[in-house]
Amino acid sequence: MTQMKNSSSGFTLIELLIVIAIIGILAAVAVPYYMNHQIKAKMTEVTNAMAVLKSAISAYRQEIEFWPTCPTIVEVRNSLGVGLGNIDRILSVSVINGLITVVIQNIHPTVDGKTLTLTPTANLDGSISWSWGWSSDFPTHLRPKS
Repeated sequence: MTQMKNSSSGFTLIELLIVIAIIGILAAVAVPYYMNHQIKAKMTEVTNAMAVLKSAISAYRQEIEFWPTCPTIVEVRNSLGVGLGNIDRILSVSVINGLITVVIQNIHPTVDGKTLTLTPTANLDGSISWSWGWSSDFPTHLRPKS
């Protein structure tokens, strides 16, 4: 007589469900974390463009001894030599008496349409200090650091 061997291979349904549950929990934690980092990376493009503009305004102030006024992207390019038209994360830029105001677009609904500002302060020694500002509903964790 031959005896049948009871050899089972593979995973049970319970084991598979536990693995799926663990993957689901990891995904629930990882996806928002990834989205937050993606938004921060896109915001870096905006803050870097504003830093370039800040340098141009500082040079303008040192040479001409007054703050530039450029209410549109075209005037920023023509007066300061900074081309921001190709940056699709910026909806509009204005420079009024040195104050840089940028409206954000194409990043995420939490920041699209919101405003970032850089305010200059001329110091007695001729240097310029800059401080960040933002619209009142700008998310706290996405605000630029000073």
